[in-house]
Amino acid sequence: MDLLNRSFSHIYIEREAKKYLESKQIIEKFPKAQIVEIEDYKEVFSRNNQNFSLQKKTPKLILAVKKENYLYEGAKVCESFGNENFYYSSSILNCIYDCEYCYLQGVYSSGNIVIFVNLEDMFQEIEEILKSKSMYICISYDTDLMALEEITGFVKRWYEFVDKHKNLKIELRTKSASIKVFQNLKPTPNFIIAWTISPKEFAQKHERGAVSFDMRIKAAKSLIESGWNIRVCFDPMIKIENFNQIYGEMVRDTFKEIDSSKVLDVSIGTFRISKEYMKRMKNNRKNSIILNYPFQCQEGVYTYSAEENEKMLNFMKNLILEYVEEKKIFI
Repeated sequence: MDLLNRSFSHIYIEREAKKYLESKQIIEKFPKAQIVEIEDYKEVFSRNNQNFSLQKKTPKLILAVKKENYLYEGAKVCESFGNENFYYSSSILNCIYDCEYCYLQGVYSSGNIVIFVNLEDMFQEIEEILKSKSMYICISYDTDLMALEEITGFVKRWYEFVDKHKNLKIELRTKSASIKVFQNLKPTPNFIIAWTISPKEFAQKHERGAVSFDMRIKAAKSLIESGWNIRVCFDPMIKIENFNQIYGEMVRDTFKEIDSSKVLDVSIGTFRISKEYMKRMKNNRKNSIILNYPFQCQEGVYTYSAEENEKMLNFMKNLILEYVEEKKIFI
C-alpha cells in the first residue's frame, strides 16, 4: 500500500492570494486537490523538521503573494554572458525535478513548490528600473518554469512582457522538453531559452524526473530551426569516472543533432556550490557520491581543486571549439 499522497494532492493558499485570478486558474486544474487556507506561505514552506527528500517524491503546491524581493542581483557563481545589470527573479520557489546535486535542497527546508501569483507586481518593479537602464534577468533559477508552464502560464506572460521592452533581455533555463507554449509565438531576440545538457546515463541516474538527453536535444533543435535564440549549457559538469569519454560523447551527440552555427552561445562550468548550502545538501543526500566528493572551499564556494577544474574546463572548451567559435563560449 502506497502511504504517500500523490503530487499536488493538497494546495495551500494564502488568504490574500485567494483574490487573484491566477490562483483560481491553478486550483481549477486540480479539481481533486484538498485546499487548505493559510495566512503566510512560510507557515508551511519554512517550518522546521521537514523531510526535503520525502516531500520531493509527492510535492504539494503553495499559492502565495510575494511582498518583497522581486529581483535579486546575479550571484557571483552565475554567468552573466557579458550582460550589464544582471538580475534573477523568483516567481516560483523549488523545482518539479529532483536532481541529486541541485542547490535548492541546500536553500530550502521544504520540497514543496511555492507559486507567487502576483507576477504583475514584479513586472511593475522591472518597468520602473527599465526607465533608467537596460536589464538582463534570469527568470528560471529557483525552479524550471517551462516544466510548470501548463500549471502557471508564466512563460507566455514573460514572453509578452519582454516583447514590449526592447531594453530587457531574459533567459529561461530548463531541463524540460515542453515547448508547446512557443509553437504559436514569434521568436524575439531578447528571449533566450537555455538548455542544461547532461550525459545520457548521468541524467537518467542523477536527475530524477527531468526528461532525457535525447528529448532535450530534440526540443532545442526544434526551437533553433524555428528561429529562437538557444543557449546550450554544459553546466554543471560533474567529475565522474571516464569523464573525458562520457562528456566527449555528450558534446559530439549534441552537435550531431543541433546546428552549431545557429546556437546563440555555449556555457561550460564545473560543479560549484556556496559553503552555506552544502551542509544541508549532504544531510538530505547522505549516500550521494556526488556531494560527498572531497571538494575544496575557495572564497566560500565548494568546488573541485583548481587543477581538476582546469583539466575539465580545458577538455570541454577544446572539444566545443571544433563546433563553435571561441567568442561564443562562456566559462
